[in-house]
Amino acid sequence: MASFSFGAGNVRKVLRIPVYLAGRLATFVIPRDRSAWVFGCAVGIADGALALWQAAPRRRAVWVVSSPRQEEEARRRGIPTVQRDSLAGFWRTARAGVVVVTHGLGDVNRYGVGGAFLVQLWHGIPLKRIGLDSPVTTEPGRLAAVPGIRWLLALAYRRAQAQIDLLPAASHRVRGRLESAFGLDDARVPVLGEPRVDVLSPPDPPAARREARRLLDDVLPGLSDARVVLYAPTWRDGEPDPATPDSADWQGILSVLETHDAVLLVRSHPLGGGDYTPPAATRRVRMLGSDLVPDVTPLLAAVDVLVTDYSSLAYDAGLVPLPTLFLAPDVERYARARGFYGTYAEVAGDDAARSWAVLCAQLDAVLGDESEADRRRSRADRLSRRMHAWRDGRNARRVHEAIVAAVPESAGERS
Repeated sequence: MASFSFGAGNVRKVLRIPVYLAGRLATFVIPRDRSAWVFGCAVGIADGALALWQAAPRRRAVWVVSSPRQEEEARRRGIPTVQRDSLAGFWRTARAGVVVVTHGLGDVNRYGVGGAFLVQLWHGIPLKRIGLDSPVTTEPGRLAAVPGIRWLLALAYRRAQAQIDLLPAASHRVRGRLESAFGLDDARVPVLGEPRVDVLSPPDPPAARREARRLLDDVLPGLSDARVVLYAPTWRDGEPDPATPDSADWQGILSVLETHDAVLLVRSHPLGGGDYTPPAATRRVRMLGSDLVPDVTPLLAAVDVLVTDYSSLAYDAGLVPLPTLFLAPDVERYARARGFYGTYAEVAGDDAARSWAVLCAQLDAVLGDESEADRRRSRADRLSRRMHAWRDGRNARRVHEAIVAAVPESAGERS
């Protein structure tokens, strides 16, 4: 699993400053076509960008891809593409009136964004502090000895995020976090809901669960009727997951899984690190990495229990609703290094596990006692209702309407 750190990423950004400047000069003179849209997403043909594409398809739109796998997935879905780092990728981005991203400017050709109507859909409600609210954002890496480098990186980040014209928030509570993290005013962060979670508010939940289970079985054949436990730790800024199980942990995990005919799906962060291989081969543990599923959100309805630490999935699980357990052995250290919006206990309660031994006891109770599962399910639902103001499955349509209202030249171009 590839790892990433802000320090290494920031060094690369500094080295690319001349290219950024050249791109900005080019976008000053290249005319934009307000009816042309480009979409991009760091993890592939997925997330809020795909939800917006599907909810409001457009004739003059293209997806910017960065790998053959993304190109193949787009072709399978009938989505036209252009290579991100090619001259054509720069030209299509520089000509587009509307640019849609989910992670950052690198989702598309980062040098051609200047002057477009930039829609940042983000990829989850932040629990951990992000952007300007987190010191890791301006981590200088090997440039730490350069005087004023953190100030320069903060200024560059603030200027880059200032290009965002629309960043839809899930609720007013989330809105404040996004405004602070990205340095944006109220007008650019309306409470429209997140397109990426529309799939979790279907008109027919039982049918949605059957479809999600079918999709999961396509990715991981052989699950049969086993109950599914999803373990989804978040990114540790380039460091391994401190909750990576050891041999004793695996013994306890496998015992619970066997007792309740359950399968553990390990969904490590796409940029994270950690070895989640059991000491012996077993059908009870399967990997569900981003190489198999770029976005796990559509599969949440197929899951029976979620185990996480600081992931935004904790806020989304209640839309299903899904019993949620928390495993956070490094919560004090993480709070010092990253920080949280609010307190961790407000999300995880006062019983978050610090070890797999405690987590396994909680998991055994959830899988073995429906009343305990209902209690956890209700708690997840209450958390979700505090964070998601919209639960009608129409977030993507609201976002699309807001874009068209702000860029009227794009109206009437839907297919």
